[in-house]
Amino acid sequence: MQGAHSTLSDWLVRIRAEYREMPGLSLSRGQVQRLWGLDPLLCDELLQTLEHTHFLRRTPTDAYVIANRADRADGGDRAH
Repeated sequence: MQGAHSTLSDWLVRIRAEYREMPGLSLSRGQVQRLWGLDPLLCDELLQTLEHTHFLRRTPTDAYVIANRADRADGGDRAH
């Protein structure tokens, strides 16, 4: 699967789409890594980017959830 979505940009698009399709999605870092078959470094880079762009936020229990409704609507595709 990683070959089909090998660039950071491709992964960001895919992960944003999954979170938009399932707005209640709440995943730990390990679950994100396993769900999309990511290596640890790529997983960390993706989660950091998604947090930095305010698409995802980390909960007090270290789960990653969609940040807010505005981000769902605009896609969180602001410049990084």
